[in-house]
Amino acid sequence: MVVDLSAPPRSRPAPARRRRRPRGRPRGPGLWHFLTFAAPGTLVYLCLVLLPIALSFGYSLTNRSLLRPEAEFVGLRNYRLLLEDETFLESLRVTTILTLIVIVVPNALGLAVAVLLDRRGWLYNALRAVFFTPMVISSVVISVIWTRVLADDGPLNQALRAAGVSDPPGWLSDPDIALYSLASIVCWQMLGFCVVVYLAGLQGIPQELSEAAAIDGAGPVRRFRSVTWPLLAPALTINTVVMLISAFKVFDHVKVITNGGPGTGTTATVAFVVLQEGFVENRTGYASAEAMVMLLLIATLSVVTLRFLRRRETQL
Repeated sequence: MVVDLSAPPRSRPAPARRRRRPRGRPRGPGLWHFLTFAAPGTLVYLCLVLLPIALSFGYSLTNRSLLRPEAEFVGLRNYRLLLEDETFLESLRVTTILTLIVIVVPNALGLAVAVLLDRRGWLYNALRAVFFTPMVISSVVISVIWTRVLADDGPLNQALRAAGVSDPPGWLSDPDIALYSLASIVCWQMLGFCVVVYLAGLQGIPQELSEAAAIDGAGPVRRFRSVTWPLLAPALTINTVVMLISAFKVFDHVKVITNGGPGTGTTATVAFVVLQEGFVENRTGYASAEAMVMLLLIATLSVVTLRFLRRRETQL
């Protein structure tokens, strides 16, 4: 065998070099990231949400009182008493009526106002701010203003007398209409939220869809029913769930405007009864049981409503 010594030696391929991770780049989610980002929020949630719920449930199993430091374990007695408490059952009826009104009226009026304000111009921008202003005002301030407006000798009744109505209604003193007057005030304050959400939904609809429907011969009503309304399904979901939760825990308006009256429990909501039992009657354990039932009802209704409306979104 002849070896050519003049030929250059074959070079072996260099081994593949491992790519080094740049210094300072994190290797992935780890304990440090959890402690930096997730732990503070988790701690706040535990202290301000889960811990109060756990304490309230514990109190609901006792006969605890604000004026008596010692408490005895009574089991589910407080929950059994709720089923026979006419005041609590009446508050559930009042809250149900109030919630239904607050869900339907602001949604319907908010959609109508949003359609009217879905235009360009400084006037429409100013009107949007006007409709949203009640949302940023304190509920107590809103309640004080409307208490004066709807009083028996208030501006509204004086205007009705001037118009020829000899016996105007007692908006807040008549047990038959006091609840509906209260619901109207809550609806007026919550209207701005629904308007803003529906406006956001309308402005997110591609203009080409409405133009294509118009070219096909669809009128304004048909375009709204076939194009606009199905695409507003997410906005309807948000408004319905928020109105449900907000109406079910109304307290400020009831306390300031009617204080649960006129009469006995005419406008007393569940939240009002809970605070009355806990801080006026000093029955902390019983009030905690009422609060747990209220929490369970809100959570159940919210989950059921959210799933139903989400399923409707996918079907549309």
